[in-house]
Amino acid sequence: MEEARSETAPKSFAYRLRRDAGGLFGRLRPLWQRRLFRWVAILLGGALLAIALFWLIFARGLPDATSLLEYEPPLPTIVRDINGQPVHSYARERRVQLQYSDYPPLLIRAYLAAEDKTFFEHHGVDIPGFAGAVFDYASKLGSGQRARGGSTITQQVAKNLLIGDEYSPTRKVKEMILAWRMENVLSKQQILELYLNQIFLGRNAYGVQAASRAYFDKDVADLQLHEMAYLAILPKGPANYRPESEKGHERALDRRNWALGEMEKNGWITAAQRAAAQAQPLGTVQAHGSSFDARAGGYYMEEVRRRLIQLFGEKAEDGPNSVYAGGLWVRSPYDPTLQDHVATSLRNGLLRFDAGRGWSGPVGHVNVDNGWEKELAASYIDVDYAEWRVAVIISRTSTDAQIGFADGSTGTLPAGAAQTPYRKTGGPAFSAMKPGDLIVVARNGSSWALRNIPEVSGGMIAEEVHTGRIRAMQGGFDSRLSSYNRATQALRQPGSTIKPFVYAAALDNGMTPASIIVDGPLCVYQGAGLGQKCFRNFSGGSAGPQTMRWGVEQSRNLMTVRAASQTGMDRVVRTIKNMGIGDYQPYLSFALGAGETTVERMVNAYAALANQGRQFPPKVMDYVQDRRGKVIWPERWKPCDNCNMANWDGKPMPRFGMEGKQVMNPMTAYQVVHITEGVIQRGTATVLADLNRPLFGKTGTTNGPTNVWFVGGSPDIVAGVYIGYDQPRSLGGWAQGGRIAAPIWKAAMTPLLETMPKTPFVAPAGIRMVAIDRRSGKRVYGAWPGTDPKPAVIWEAFKPESEPRRSIRKEEAEEQAKVAAARADRAVANGRRRNDADFLEGQGGIY
Repeated sequence: MEEARSETAPKSFAYRLRRDAGGLFGRLRPLWQRRLFRWVAILLGGALLAIALFWLIFARGLPDATSLLEYEPPLPTIVRDINGQPVHSYARERRVQLQYSDYPPLLIRAYLAAEDKTFFEHHGVDIPGFAGAVFDYASKLGSGQRARGGSTITQQVAKNLLIGDEYSPTRKVKEMILAWRMENVLSKQQILELYLNQIFLGRNAYGVQAASRAYFDKDVADLQLHEMAYLAILPKGPANYRPESEKGHERALDRRNWALGEMEKNGWITAAQRAAAQAQPLGTVQAHGSSFDARAGGYYMEEVRRRLIQLFGEKAEDGPNSVYAGGLWVRSPYDPTLQDHVATSLRNGLLRFDAGRGWSGPVGHVNVDNGWEKELAASYIDVDYAEWRVAVIISRTSTDAQIGFADGSTGTLPAGAAQTPYRKTGGPAFSAMKPGDLIVVARNGSSWALRNIPEVSGGMIAEEVHTGRIRAMQGGFDSRLSSYNRATQALRQPGSTIKPFVYAAALDNGMTPASIIVDGPLCVYQGAGLGQKCFRNFSGGSAGPQTMRWGVEQSRNLMTVRAASQTGMDRVVRTIKNMGIGDYQPYLSFALGAGETTVERMVNAYAALANQGRQFPPKVMDYVQDRRGKVIWPERWKPCDNCNMANWDGKPMPRFGMEGKQVMNPMTAYQVVHITEGVIQRGTATVLADLNRPLFGKTGTTNGPTNVWFVGGSPDIVAGVYIGYDQPRSLGGWAQGGRIAAPIWKAAMTPLLETMPKTPFVAPAGIRMVAIDRRSGKRVYGAWPGTDPKPAVIWEAFKPESEPRRSIRKEEAEEQAKVAAARADRAVANGRRRNDADFLEGQGGIY
């Protein structure tokens, strides 16, 4: 029985399949024999197959239209200055994002008239317009001409934002599909807002507001009817309607008048309005770059850009808050007025130093055979000083040279106006010039005269003491000649500007400002590999035992090295590292500034001295906001609610925690500041004494000398400057910080200091001010320090229980001063050459 079942079961199953299938086919067979049924079935199957193929070819893989609900167009980053005014932007696309309600209704109608009259009637696709576009495409097939678009505004948004600008029928179909989907997701107003903010309109303007500024230097709310109509014709091809060219201007007028006529046909303006608008000229302004002054900030703004990129990235792919797409708002402590003083003073100082050394050569070179206008524009080399301009040598004869400028104009450089010796050959600069050289010239009557960019360079920074905010920064002669920022990137030896921190370590380890240190020969055995190292003063001599204060004021190398040796170089380099200057090995040469650091680090360290040892990181940005105004940097930033209330509301006042980092004992920091005030009054920076205000600082000159420095300031602001060649070499034996760097500092900072009160440096709790003999460091009783810059008795700052115990009388101190002065006068009268001891008596600065 089981075997019988197993044999019949398969047959029975197969029979049932055939029977069922045969039954279904049998029922359909009579219908299939009818012609109408067969045609309907074939058409239905073909339609299903066509839909499947259509989906596979066109619709599969298309982006989701709902993504546009969260779409944010790329926006530039805007930097505001210390007063809150926008001063600079970082942008690759000029764009200002507005809401739909911000656009005047008449401006919207101008775009509808020119681009999509039935926008509010169709559902993403204008069928008659599309049919016309298909016919136009077929008629131009094979001709090489581009057919008219026929795209609605919705389709244009889909093309621009979702699928790209590929010229093909396939793209057009995809465009239509996406437009249909977009109409199901977005309102008409949202689609128009995307369109008006995104569309490219020439002059690197993306969006109507940016174009309004680029073509008419107006906001959209201030546009007149004829200006609106001109902007409305630009989406079809901004290059076709360039007002700068004759043909473009003519085409623009015709097309603009056509758009005005279309507005009248649709009943959006009257005939009188149309006629009045058509009678108007285009009225466009000359093409210009960003509305911000590209020259503003220079090195400062480049430093802001560099730090923003480190924080948020450069391009949109790097994140939502990228520099060139995120629409950031940056509040900076940039002070335009102080920046102008700093830049001008540093440039003038470089020019003074470089004067008489000859022409340093061309600032660049381009290939004039490829079109000098294009090559010069692409070089991005420019100069912003006085009335100087960068020019290219187009051709040269024996008597003059034809030169060209970035704006396309040309001029003549006579040979007689370029006779400065070329420092590489010694011959006239004119003879060394050749076509393609980029030179700097200035107007000289009807022609031009050669000017020289200094080969020497330098950097300068001004920083607020109590916040670390950098108010001004100049990293060279001009950032468009060299983007290398010598204020933040150049590692240079600081020379004697490091000495206050060497003495700070000594003060922290038992010495006082009145401690006696021998200014005498000092040699140190550095091991078998390095042998004996002997140090010397700048003048080569020595002055015997002197006070620490005198050693700082007169910048005595031997005293500094001896103090470092007695303190221990491990303690000295630890102090220098704590101040953020550099991480050095414990070698004595670093006590004289042999290590490398930057202007930014040195200024920040001096600011900490003036702030009683509390240091803030140097800042070129106060805070950063995203495009919606939310503060995204610093990370733990908190708003101070009600801080700017007009009147106190009686509630508890805001309380702020202590900021910054304590990097030095406050009393030690004040002692160093108090000592270095003497550098201004009677030391190596007496060029600043006539400012007649509390100032501290230190000059610096490195071996060679290759660098000259001055760093210092007031209780509220500190600045530092250095001068040197990018490839270090001697500046000349006469070069010293007090002669070159300090005058630059003075010229830059005087205008600011004159607006500030004469605030003295305030001693921290615990400091004891004791009257001492300035020469011997002994305590004086019965005498008060005078106002003379070189008094016999001065106030000196001591930590508790460290002031001198021995004392001398007032009369004794005055008598010693008279004897020393008389000895010096006799030496001069007898014709004897003054030595270091004589310099000591006269307190003259030598280093």
